[in-house]
Amino acid sequence: MTAAAGVVLATRELPEPFETLKTDFDVRVLGFAPSEKELAALVPGVDALICLVDDPVTADVIHAADRLKIVASYAVGVNQIDRTAAAARNIWVTHTPNVLTDATADLTVGLLLALSRRIVEGDRMVRTGKFAGWAPDLLLGRDLKGKVFGIVGPGRIGRAVARRAKAFGMSVIATGRSPRIEGDPDDPPRVSFDELLRRSDVVSLHVPLTYETWRLFKSETFAKMKPGSFLINTSRGPVIDEVALVQALETGPIAGAALDVYENEPAITPALLDDDRVVLTPHAGSATVETRREMARMVVEDVRRVLTGEKPLRPAPPEKPAR
Repeated sequence: MTAAAGVVLATRELPEPFETLKTDFDVRVLGFAPSEKELAALVPGVDALICLVDDPVTADVIHAADRLKIVASYAVGVNQIDRTAAAARNIWVTHTPNVLTDATADLTVGLLLALSRRIVEGDRMVRTGKFAGWAPDLLLGRDLKGKVFGIVGPGRIGRAVARRAKAFGMSVIATGRSPRIEGDPDDPPRVSFDELLRRSDVVSLHVPLTYETWRLFKSETFAKMKPGSFLINTSRGPVIDEVALVQALETGPIAGAALDVYENEPAITPALLDDDRVVLTPHAGSATVETRREMARMVVEDVRRVLTGEKPLRPAPPEKPAR
């Protein structure tokens, strides 16, 4: 096989085995986050596009492509891609499912501990020289044992988080479209959305971004949550209305929030930056060496299969885009 077998455009350099594509294809790496207009100008003559979760692969980009056979998302999510436009052109859209389950579940637990034990506040206190010694009321947090952990979206990641929460002695409940796997002791019992909000001391979000989940957590939702509860989001930023979250933190009932994703990423609502009750991480759910390498392997495999005339192994589900 020679480079003439296909042109691959990647918006960023990826971990190994991404380099192996360069042996067999003409691989072009942008090295920056392109705008919609920039990407539309670059896709003519391209056979495969490898994008990140925030690259705008819109209908205009799809329509500008004259040879495109596959858009491979280096992520589980594909809401950045206009799948309707791609399907109309018989362009495969692929993603990297199931690979980041444990990494994201581990980060969720890290955020839970950071919230409940005020770890980020403590770190900041020590680093700024404000730690003056042990005191009975210094940075008092919350016990996890005996608390109710509510999972919105009990898919693979949600169930992995449930196993971890149970290890802390928490009771776990869930709501969402995934049916319960009977006989699986780690799959939490299902309750209605409103019951979960009312009962949960911690609400953790693990849903895809769709029409139904866009701003699922808004003022009306927060008003139904248990007083003093925590909110964790490692799914997609636009699931939460950040302005409404700020108001809920100011007036109740939310006592704290931990966010790994943001409504208008990478921009963050300024009031969240200034609130010690909010823990923020930079969209790092899959950020382990092992997970990112495996994601790259999956992307490379599907790009190679499509450009050599085979079907991909991981086509994205035919779900409506979020907006």
